[in-house]
Amino acid sequence: MIAGAGPVGLTLALLLARRRVPSVVLEARPYRDAEGSRAICFQRDVLDVLDRVGCAEEMVAEGVTWTTGRTYYRERELFSVTFPDPGGSHFPPWINISQARVEELLLARVRDEPLVELRSGHAVTGYRQDGDGVEVDAGAAGGVRGTHLVGADGARSAVRRLAGIGFPGRSFDDLFLICDIKADLPFPDERRFHFDPPWNPGRQVLVHPCPDSVWRIDWQVPPAFDAATADIDAMVRRITGERPYEIVWRSLYRFHERVASCFRRGRVFLAGDAAHLYAPFGARGLNSGIQDAENLAWKLALGGEGLLDSYALERRAAALENLRITGNTMAFLVPQDEERWERRRSALARALTDPAARAEIDSGKLAEPYWYTDSPLTTFGGSVPAEPGAVRPPLPGVICPDGPVTVAGRATRLRRLFGSGFTVLTARADRVEEARTACAGGPPVTVYGLSGIDAAGVVTRALRARDDSVHLVRPDGHLAAVLPAFSGTALRRALDRAAGNPR
Repeated sequence: MIAGAGPVGLTLALLLARRRVPSVVLEARPYRDAEGSRAICFQRDVLDVLDRVGCAEEMVAEGVTWTTGRTYYRERELFSVTFPDPGGSHFPPWINISQARVEELLLARVRDEPLVELRSGHAVTGYRQDGDGVEVDAGAAGGVRGTHLVGADGARSAVRRLAGIGFPGRSFDDLFLICDIKADLPFPDERRFHFDPPWNPGRQVLVHPCPDSVWRIDWQVPPAFDAATADIDAMVRRITGERPYEIVWRSLYRFHERVASCFRRGRVFLAGDAAHLYAPFGARGLNSGIQDAENLAWKLALGGEGLLDSYALERRAAALENLRITGNTMAFLVPQDEERWERRRSALARALTDPAARAEIDSGKLAEPYWYTDSPLTTFGGSVPAEPGAVRPPLPGVICPDGPVTVAGRATRLRRLFGSGFTVLTARADRVEEARTACAGGPPVTVYGLSGIDAAGVVTRALRARDDSVHLVRPDGHLAAVLPAFSGTALRRALDRAAGNPR
């Protein structure tokens, strides 16, 4: 059972259905009435998750693709960040498309999926769990029983409250006005972050392109700002000039930085905003929530206490890392004392002429997947580069790189082979049968010889495969182990560990 029919809950339901696990989605509202852009930025690896439920191609076709983020101080550009293509990636580094549109695409697939039952207007008001499952009180539906309950019901999660799980953190007093405006503007398809522009002195403005000539604009505004009396037209005109525009949505926000004290309580789990809230600078909220869904789906499908415990370990570690990064961003964007204000003013002023000072400027480190190098499911993890946008080496814990492959005469790509079970990639084709034998009797495993599916060698090079190496890939696409030489015993030990059953 899944509480919440937002993008995280719907994605989880569809991922479970892909693994032949039925679910009931309980949504408190009688219908989904999402409006405005809300979350807009979707990262490349998250698009791979959404590709597994059939939405990503439409999202990319409709969305705005961008590869560069620029940061300005007053009227001068300080620096830009361009996101590289790490090999044979199918999707662009970033697309912008409204959360409301993504929900529409997910809902359409849920309605066509017989293994997902969507019940709108059924708020979760209580639950009881025992050794066999969970019974949920859900409004007019009465008692609904299932094996597990996932709270994907947002920042005010009823499931989190009923489970007695704390939600420590902080809320910021600073206000941000967010508007979607429809206008034909002569700006490139890039993220543009302005510190202290003349038209918002002492504060910042973020501008993002969206589909259909819509632009998402975020202004930091004074604490006493009143949208009902403010001259918003003058604010917009500072960006659009005399060009005609239309405000299609606006909202006034206070940002929150919170992570649930635990992500699992017995048969109850938290995901998405029910588990974590971040300031949006860096697009770590919904992207992280979709990765929660992907992480949890395959573990619920396979089962086992060790595997289910690892969801809380891996995704809470990811949440705390996101909290650290976005917390540092907010400390720079909205300093809470004069010493920090002076540090910010000094860094921005020095950055105009000193390239070294630009490393001190924090306009939001854009989201990337969390690397499970320290996970109990990972064999022989390692350290990866910390700087944003860097290509990650194919070490255990990192997401497996993508690239074109041919399987049974059909051209596809590597990441489309993942999702249903574990995947083993042997450097030598003659190791395939040995690998299958080593993995027999365990969780579902598909074995491919790289020399048989990667004629162009793109994937082999991206994986840095050598001679007799073996790569074990989890259902969510993360590398679980990289063996420098084939060993049936070592492969089986790594598989058992990755499935939460270490020998």
